[in-house]
Amino acid sequence: MSNATYNKMWEEAQEALNSLLEGESEKALEPPQDQVVIFQMLATFYVKYVQIFRNLENVYDQMVHPQKRILIRQVLDAVMGRILELKNEMVELEFSEFHYFDDILQDLKLAPEQLDIPIPKYFLKEKMEVLREREKILAQILSKAGLEDLHLKLPLKVIPLEEAVKLIQISERARQGRLRATFMRQIYHQDIREKQARLHGEKAPDIGSAAVRIQKFWRSFYQFKKTAKEKEEEMIFLGMNPSPQIQSFNNTLLSAQKVNFLRYEVQEKHEEDYKEALVSIKTNLKMLEGPDIKESLQDQIRHWFIECRNMTGTFPDYPNEEEGGSALIFSDKTPQQVIQDILVREVEEENQKKAKKEAKEKKEKKKKKEKEEKRETKKIEEDERWKMTPSLFVPTIEEGNNKYKGVWRDIDESWNFPQGHDPEMIKEEKRKELESEIRVQVDELMRQELKNLKLAVDREREIPRKQKKKKDKKKGRKGKKGKKEKDLTPDRTLDSLYKELVEEGLLIRPLKVQLSEYIGEFCYLGTTLRHISIEPMPSLSDVRQLITLYGILPLGSQTVHEKAPLVKTLLLAGPSGVGKKMLVHAICTETGANLFNLSSTNIAGKYPGKTGLQLMVHMVMKVARLLQPSVVWIGDTEKTFYKKVPKLEKEMEPRRLKKQLPKIIKQMKPEDRILIVGTTKRPFEADIKPLCKVYQKIIMIPRPDYASRFVLWRQVIQRAGGKITKSLNISCLSKVTDGFTQGQIVQVVRGILTDRRVRQQKHKALTATEFITSLARLEPVYKEEEETFKIWYSKTPLGKKRANALSGADEKDKGKGRGRGKIKGKEKGKGRGKK
Repeated sequence: MSNATYNKMWEEAQEALNSLLEGESEKALEPPQDQVVIFQMLATFYVKYVQIFRNLENVYDQMVHPQKRILIRQVLDAVMGRILELKNEMVELEFSEFHYFDDILQDLKLAPEQLDIPIPKYFLKEKMEVLREREKILAQILSKAGLEDLHLKLPLKVIPLEEAVKLIQISERARQGRLRATFMRQIYHQDIREKQARLHGEKAPDIGSAAVRIQKFWRSFYQFKKTAKEKEEEMIFLGMNPSPQIQSFNNTLLSAQKVNFLRYEVQEKHEEDYKEALVSIKTNLKMLEGPDIKESLQDQIRHWFIECRNMTGTFPDYPNEEEGGSALIFSDKTPQQVIQDILVREVEEENQKKAKKEAKEKKEKKKKKEKEEKRETKKIEEDERWKMTPSLFVPTIEEGNNKYKGVWRDIDESWNFPQGHDPEMIKEEKRKELESEIRVQVDELMRQELKNLKLAVDREREIPRKQKKKKDKKKGRKGKKGKKEKDLTPDRTLDSLYKELVEEGLLIRPLKVQLSEYIGEFCYLGTTLRHISIEPMPSLSDVRQLITLYGILPLGSQTVHEKAPLVKTLLLAGPSGVGKKMLVHAICTETGANLFNLSSTNIAGKYPGKTGLQLMVHMVMKVARLLQPSVVWIGDTEKTFYKKVPKLEKEMEPRRLKKQLPKIIKQMKPEDRILIVGTTKRPFEADIKPLCKVYQKIIMIPRPDYASRFVLWRQVIQRAGGKITKSLNISCLSKVTDGFTQGQIVQVVRGILTDRRVRQQKHKALTATEFITSLARLEPVYKEEEETFKIWYSKTPLGKKRANALSGADEKDKGKGRGRGKIKGKEKGKGRGKK
């Protein structure tokens, strides 16, 4: 697509954003109070912000204008943060991590695929060189220590030359024997046919009868092909089979990708030119306009001296450098306006003194009223109306929107067809920057000049201004001061710590897995089931979306991580084979994060003792902070929180991290892009209270439903080199494999589709029976196990709140018949969690 196309996309996204901001401000003035209406409002805002985010991400990825990209990036990060805020509001409203928008998608005429949150490409693109260097260093350390991933390579068996020759001879003789047997079989069948012809006395057919027989077979073959073609066309028309145009569509996609890569090269070139222009334009301005700016500032400040002397009788006090110097006074003001401000301040100071006396008298009266007010506030809180938590990202979005309207919306770019930088805009920015730098120099000169004027005219020495001492509010709270973390390795370099963690196996290489490879389908009946009081099982598409929201977006963007609702810890719970480890590796791959493995089995026997454990945790967190973003993975985390340690595992000390984890989480700050991810396949074996205190967000991953299994079978078979034909019934496979996990399906496909079987597909097409035979040897996830997970999740804090909310709604429906009640004020106070 051309530059004009992306400019148009940007314009449409900004218009949609502008209308959405207006809608939000209107709803903020008069927020609804019915829970259903509130959720519909939040969900609609959420879906619309996701659409804007998708468009802005595409525009930012392909826009080549460097100055436009700066503004788009600012708005993109703010929209990303606003999506996380709205998600947090919906979770606190419904007490559920999973939400269903099928009715809203229908109203907005959107496809389910448009609800997927894209992962911004700049997460990896902007630090590609750093990631490559880190990969090289990691590979060198592993190769020197002999810790290469040998288990990924197939073991090679070395045999002597004579034995190898014998194997080749055996296979060649077998091939020749098969050919000879086929040839002899043909001769044998020919002899039998000749003998039977002699016995029956059959004569050789004439030319006419032979021609009729050939026509008969040809017409039947032609009609068969024609009928099959008509049937295929009918199936394509009904949408039951894919269109043959998909191949040409794929070729178009490949050519579009090539164009995208060319645009990346143009982006880099324009970015380099822009950085050079920033330096060159500033130096030119300093040479040409610097002396004039200095002279005008001096004249302005001298005029202020004289006017103040004439109006007040004394020279003014010059502001300190800490207060901002002359910029504090002359912020877009003339000297006369400054003098008027000084006179107004003097009047205000006198009024403040009078006000202080009156305030003392009022304080005594207020104390009496406070007791009465406290009683009243309790009643008011119960009846308090629902309000949305104030957003930290909406002001940034509004600022970017206003900047777009004022600068870019109506700008004439007919002269800038290649979409390079605009030098006039750079001049305006650098002129202000230059003026602030020169002002600092001018302030030093004018302070000395003012001192000389006071000595010469008023014959007085300059009395240094007394700075107000800031009251130390923390006095008297010595015991409650936050202790800083001691550096246990002050003399160690980052490289040495990194090397030690790699050699000990605590810092591992994440697998190259994209989140899009976690295949799952959208839940189409979620809202319908909830309307009839049936809690639907979350789909794999919902799980993928939560991983993006809680794991990838905050780790990828520093501004989002600092301002958005902070998620420090994440727990992935589900049966074995549902893709928990894959999701951990996907988070690292999509954000370029380091992966630290603190699983109980991995740290067993390493850094023994209490001091050793403290040193290990300190080293991990220190390296994780310095090389952020980082992911700390604790596999089989139920072992860390065992109610009772099994006898066989006592030597491993699986509960070593139980007391350390809360301390680690407490020391994590919003600026630390570190995520602790735990995975568990048996969470019901852990003590639920400490487990839920450590893990802030708990995501239960179910076994795949029919729609997800259908997509999974098709894509996994095609990726393994298989061909989907009519003889392979994917729908039947999906139905039969109810209860089997994604890992089991992938395992079966890899076992069946060997290199030899892939080559045989031309003569022998794949059938469902081949896969079902292998699946019969595996153990599925039974309903009893799934119910155990549901019962366990209902005991978590969010699960309890959800159950209480549903039971409360049912009671109101039975007792009053008014539908869902209004939200109490107590729920409103549970807004954004403290950072």
